[in-house]
Amino acid sequence: MSGTEPSAARVLEVGGRLQGGPGSALVARAFAEELRHQAGLSQAIGLVDLAYVLANTEAGHIPAQEGGQLLRALLELEQHSLVLDPALGDLYTNREAWLYGRTPATAWLGCGRARREATTTAFHLHVCDGLRALAVQLVALGQEILLVAHREADTLVADYTYLQAGQPTTFGHYLLGFVGPLLRDLGRIQAFHARFDASPAGCGSTNGSPLAPDRQRVAELLGFGGLVTHARDAMWQADGPIEGMATVVAALVNMDRLAEDLMVFASAEFGVVTLADGESRASKIMPQKKNPFALAYVRASANQAIGLQAALAASGRTPTGQMDNRMLAYGELPRALDLAAGAAELMQSALAGLQVNRAAAQQTLQRSFVLATDLAESLVRHAHVDPRTAHTVAGRVARLLHDSGRAPQSLTPHDIAQASSALGGPSLVISPAALAQALDPRSAIAQRTGEGAAAPVALARMLAHYGEQLDEVTAWCEAESQSKSLAQTALFDAVRVVVDAQT
Repeated sequence: MSGTEPSAARVLEVGGRLQGGPGSALVARAFAEELRHQAGLSQAIGLVDLAYVLANTEAGHIPAQEGGQLLRALLELEQHSLVLDPALGDLYTNREAWLYGRTPATAWLGCGRARREATTTAFHLHVCDGLRALAVQLVALGQEILLVAHREADTLVADYTYLQAGQPTTFGHYLLGFVGPLLRDLGRIQAFHARFDASPAGCGSTNGSPLAPDRQRVAELLGFGGLVTHARDAMWQADGPIEGMATVVAALVNMDRLAEDLMVFASAEFGVVTLADGESRASKIMPQKKNPFALAYVRASANQAIGLQAALAASGRTPTGQMDNRMLAYGELPRALDLAAGAAELMQSALAGLQVNRAAAQQTLQRSFVLATDLAESLVRHAHVDPRTAHTVAGRVARLLHDSGRAPQSLTPHDIAQASSALGGPSLVISPAALAQALDPRSAIAQRTGEGAAAPVALARMLAHYGEQLDEVTAWCEAESQSKSLAQTALFDAVRVVVDAQT
């Protein structure tokens, strides 16, 4: 730094409204905490400063010579790994201190804007980057689910409710039940991205500034899709971070539901699936253990995000225009987006290495009367009774099997007749062929041909439909990312034109 460079105290505006520098406790606690949450915005705020200074130079609010000098210093800062110092304040004033050491034109950096505007604009850019990164990982997870579901489309398993075997299904159909929620997560990401991909730049502090550049020009330079219309709303909105965190929580909870199931299914008591060693961790004291650590991490991530959602909601519940609304959000929403993307990557890896134990799954079907519903439905069709009577008879048969320790396959038409007559009604007659069909899980599944059901034809339709929807999201991600990349390239090109003109 040059000998004429302003001190850190001057950068923090000591000598203006404040006559002394910040106290050591304020620096060590509040400034350091604020800076910790803002550190991840460093790359985005660099783009924001370039776009703002360029647009203000174009508008004539910053003199051409000073604008060129400041833009040149900002380009140098882009190549510099800045060590952030809480004694210099927040991210903006840390950058300002470095720039003052290069050019006195730094005095024009805040022309027509508050430092909060620069940081908030960077926050919007950074969050939208994180949303697209999360969408990419969720699409990859969805595609992995489709691969495994296709591979296991005919693998018979029990469908569980209350952790009890309920009806027969296939592992492929079971897994596809998680793609719908994932696609809704992606829809929420796209919808929030559309709302948050709006520039708050050029708002002055709360109601505009005659020294601010054209807002649309700054938004265009940064590749934003639009503007946050109202200047005060642009600076102080609290609902955006809350919505963003809610989107993260929904995605993580949906992933956690699959992770929780797989943790149960991987236990020795169920033994339906086996995780690859790469997604597991050994116990230090119990040699037989193979702990599903990747799945447990997904659950822990969901727990963290739920807590952060409450924290962000609380930080927004203040009178308007408070620093509480922003400090936590700057760091925690981007971190939560990255946390969710990492969880999605782990879930994809866990599914890629997952093995389904078909023999163990078949044993569950054999020892659990998962075809009781199919028996009741068969009685409606073949014994010509109402559904309530059929359900009651099937329930009595289930009790018979449980009390006698018999397997469902041992049932005979005589058992059905006895169970029905014991209820005080006529003995129901079902043929051996109809009973055998009702007790055949593949036959039961084949009859479920309705939209979204487990029959092969219905499963094939869902696989194709979900694949098309995931491809559409991939195209959206690529288009949005390319648009932002092109805008960034154009920004640097335009900055260099101004800088070269002043050389």
